[in-house]
Amino acid sequence: MAQPLVKKDDDHDDEADYSPFLGIEKGAVLQEVRVFNDPQLDPRRCSQVITKLLYLLNQGDSFSKNEATEVFFSVTKLFQSKDLGLRRMVYLIIKELSPSSDEVIIVTSSLMKDMNSKTDMYRANAIRVLCRITDGTLLTQIERYLKQAIVDKNPVVASAALVSGIHLLQTNPEIVKRWSNEVQEAVQSRAALVQFHALALLQQIRQNDRLAVSKLVTSLTKGTARSPLAQCLLIRYASQVIRESANTQTGDRPFYDFLESCLRHKAEMVVFEAARAITELTGVTNRELTPAITALQLFLSSSKPVLRFAAVRALNKVAMTHPMAVTNCNIDMESLISDQNRSIATLAITTLLKTGNESSVDRLMKQITNFMSDIADEFKIVVVEAIRSLCLKFPLKYRSLMNFLSNILREEGGFDYKKAIVDSIVILIRDIPEAKESGLLQLCEFIEDCEFTYLSTQILHFLGNEGPKTTDPSKYIRYIYNRVHLENATVRAAAVSTLAKFGAMVDALKPQIFVLLRRCVLDSDDEVRDRTTLYLNTLGGDGEVVETDKETKTLLFGALDIPLVNLETSLKNYEPSEEPFDIDSVSKEVKSQPLAEKKAPGKKPTGLGAPLAGPPSTVDAYERLLSSIPEFLDFGKLFKSSAPVELTEAETEYAVNVVKHIFDRHVVFQYNCTNTIPEQLLENVSVIVDLSEADDFAEVLSKPVRSLPYDTPGQTFVAFEKPEGITAVGKFSNTLRFIVKEVDPTTGEAEEDGVEDEYQLEDLEVVAADYMMKVGVSNFRNAWESMGDDFEHVDEYGLGPRENLAEAVSAVINLLGMQPCEGTEVVATNSRSHTCLLSGVFLGNVRVLVRLQFGIDGSRDVAMKLAVRSEDEAVSDTIHEIVSSG
Repeated sequence: MAQPLVKKDDDHDDEADYSPFLGIEKGAVLQEVRVFNDPQLDPRRCSQVITKLLYLLNQGDSFSKNEATEVFFSVTKLFQSKDLGLRRMVYLIIKELSPSSDEVIIVTSSLMKDMNSKTDMYRANAIRVLCRITDGTLLTQIERYLKQAIVDKNPVVASAALVSGIHLLQTNPEIVKRWSNEVQEAVQSRAALVQFHALALLQQIRQNDRLAVSKLVTSLTKGTARSPLAQCLLIRYASQVIRESANTQTGDRPFYDFLESCLRHKAEMVVFEAARAITELTGVTNRELTPAITALQLFLSSSKPVLRFAAVRALNKVAMTHPMAVTNCNIDMESLISDQNRSIATLAITTLLKTGNESSVDRLMKQITNFMSDIADEFKIVVVEAIRSLCLKFPLKYRSLMNFLSNILREEGGFDYKKAIVDSIVILIRDIPEAKESGLLQLCEFIEDCEFTYLSTQILHFLGNEGPKTTDPSKYIRYIYNRVHLENATVRAAAVSTLAKFGAMVDALKPQIFVLLRRCVLDSDDEVRDRTTLYLNTLGGDGEVVETDKETKTLLFGALDIPLVNLETSLKNYEPSEEPFDIDSVSKEVKSQPLAEKKAPGKKPTGLGAPLAGPPSTVDAYERLLSSIPEFLDFGKLFKSSAPVELTEAETEYAVNVVKHIFDRHVVFQYNCTNTIPEQLLENVSVIVDLSEADDFAEVLSKPVRSLPYDTPGQTFVAFEKPEGITAVGKFSNTLRFIVKEVDPTTGEAEEDGVEDEYQLEDLEVVAADYMMKVGVSNFRNAWESMGDDFEHVDEYGLGPRENLAEAVSAVINLLGMQPCEGTEVVATNSRSHTCLLSGVFLGNVRVLVRLQFGIDGSRDVAMKLAVRSEDEAVSDTIHEIVSSG
C-alpha cells in the first residue's frame, strides 16, 4: 500500500497528509479499466489504473467473478504494448487476480512467449507469473524452460526460477525434486542472490532426509558459499544439524568449528548470525560461548544502530542462562544506557540487571531512574521484571529496589505497567520476609489513588492474607476502610472481606472491626450488604475479644477446593427438602471428560455416546449409571472416573473404549462397545480380562451386554477388588467375546443360530495417577502454609538425562496426575532451574500439595527435590513411593 505523500514545502502542522489513493471507489476504477481497450494505448494512464486496482485488492476489496473476469481479459490486451513499465504492472495484476484454470489458457501463450524473450526483464517476470497461476499439467510442459532458467547466466532470471521453485515445492513437490542437478549447479553460482535462493531450494528438497542435509552442509562448509546471504542460511542449516545430532553424538559438536570460523567473516551479517547460532546451541558451555560473546561485544560499539540492537538483544538472551559469560560486556553496555534508541537502552539496562553484581546495584538504580521517563510502557515492563529478578538474586538490596518500584508505582502509566509493578512487589513480599512490612505499606498507599478496580481488589485480597500476620496489623485498617467510602461497589465488597479477615485472624482487633462492619450494613450495593451481614453473623462474639473458631475461618476464607462449575451444577440439581445441601457431595474433578463412544464415521451418536440432556456433569452421569446397577451399590461412593481410553483402532469392525471407575476398595472397567457392521447382531457381549500382570487385583464381577445391534452402543462391566489403602497398579489384557448372528439386510431380522467369536483388544493399564484427582487451589502459598508440616515428607531424586527441563516437568506431572497451580507447568526456554506447584485429592478424599524443584546440569542430567504435604502421613509417603518407582 502506498504511503501518504507530502509536498516538501507543506507544513505538517497546518495541512493533513495527502494520499494519491484518497477517495478511490471500486466502481469508478472498474469504469477506468476501459482505457485498456483503446486502439492507442496510453502506458502511463494504464499503469495508473492497474495501480488503483492493486491498491483495492491489497485493501481487502473483493471482486465478483464477473468483475475479475472482465478485468483479466482487459489486462491481457496490454501485452501488445512494448512499454517495460506497463509490462511489469501487467505481470503484477495477473498474479493478484489469480485467474481460474479456464482463463489461464488465454494468457499462457503470451507468458510463454515472454519467457523465451531476449529481454531478461520479461523472462524473469514471466517465469514468476506462470509458476504462480499454472497447475501441474501445464507445469510439465514448461518444466524444460524452468530447468534452463535455473542455470541461466543472467542472475535475475535464475533467481526468479529458483524462487518459483520454492513456491511450487508446496503444491507440486514431485516435479520440483527432479530439478536437483540444476539447483546443485546454481549453488555454485558467483551471483549472491542466485546462490542464496539455490541453497534455500536445495535444502527444502532434501529436508526430509537428515543424512542428505548433513552431506549438503558438509560440502558447503568447505568454503564454496561466497554470498553472505547464503552463508547465513548455511549457518542456520548447520545449527539445525547440530541440534538434530545432539541426542546421538558424543564429544565435540559437528560443524562447531565452522560456526566459529564464521565469526571472522568480513560480512557483519554473517558474524552476527554465527554468534547468535553459537549462543542458542543446546547445553552450550562457557568455552564455546567465549568467541561468540567477544564478537557481539565488538558490535556494541558499532556506529550502526541495527548492529548495536542485534548484539545487545542476543546478549540479553544469553544473560538469562549464562549471566557470568556476559559480565565482560558490562562496561560497553553501560555506555548504551544513554543511547538515543530507547530499545537499545532498555535491552542494555535489563541485561546489566541480570549480569551485574551486588556492588553495582545502587549505581544502576540511579541510571535507571533518569531513564524510565523516556521510554514506553512496554519497555518499562521489561525493566520492572528485570528488577524483580535482581532483587530475588540479591535479597539484601531489597530496600533500594523496593523504593524504586514504589516510586514508579506513583507515576503515570497504563494497566499492564502498573500490574507488572504490583505483581513484582507481591512476589518480593512473599519471597523476602524482611520486605513484607514496607511492601504492604507501599501497596496501601497505591490503592489510595488507584484507578484500576482489578488491581485494587487484588491488593485488598493480598492484604487480607498477609496483613494479619505482621507485627502491627492495625496500621493497615485505615487504608482498607477508606476504600469502603471512596470506591465503587466491587472494591467496597473486597474491602469488607479484607476487614473481616483481619477480625477473624486478629482477635484483639475484632471490636474495632465490628464497629466498621456495622457501618457498612446500609451500603447502597446489595453485594456489600450481604457480605457484611454474613461476616457479622459468623465471626461470633458480637464484637468481643474472643477467638474465632477454626471451622468459621475455613468456611469464610479457606481455599475452595471444588470447581465452581461442579458446585453450580450440584446446586441447580438440588431439590429443596428437610435434608440440607451437602457440599461434600459435590465432585472435585477439575473438568468433565466427554462420555464419548467410539462410533463409525458419519454416524449420529446415540445412547451414552450422545450428548447428555440437561446440565449434569459427566461425573454425575457416571454416578447415576453405576448406582442403577445393584451389584455395584456395596462398593461405596465413586471417587473418580477416568477419560475414555480407546482399545481399538479407527475403522475396525468393533469400536471399544473403556472408562476406569475408582472406588476405595474396587475398580470397575466400563467397556463402551459399538458394532459397526450392519449385517451382524452381537449377543452376550463380554470382555475377558487376563490378570497375569495385575497381581493385586481379583475379579469379582462381570456384567455382559445381552444384545448389541448395529450402531447402538452398549456397556459391559468388569469389577475388581483391590487391597484397601494401596495404590494397586497393573496391566490388563482384554479380549472381546460374543456370539455373532447374521442379519438379513432386507428384513432386518437376525438368524436364530449364532457363532461364538473373539476379538483381541488393546492392553489397559491402571497407574498411580488413576488414584489422584486434579483439584487446583487459588493460592498455593496459603494452602501450603495452612496444611502445616505435620505430615511433610521431603526427598531428592535423580531423573537421569533429559532433553530439557520441560520434558522432566511434564513427565512428573503425568506420573502423579495432579493439577499444576499458578501456571508453574510452563518452563522458560533454556531454563536451568524451575519450581512446579501441584495440587490434588488422593483416594480417600485426602488433600495433597506438592512442591517440585528441578535443576539441570551441563550434561543434561536432571535432579529433583520433592516436598509433599498432605492430611495423611501415609499418603505423603505414597507420593514419594510413586516417584521413586516411576
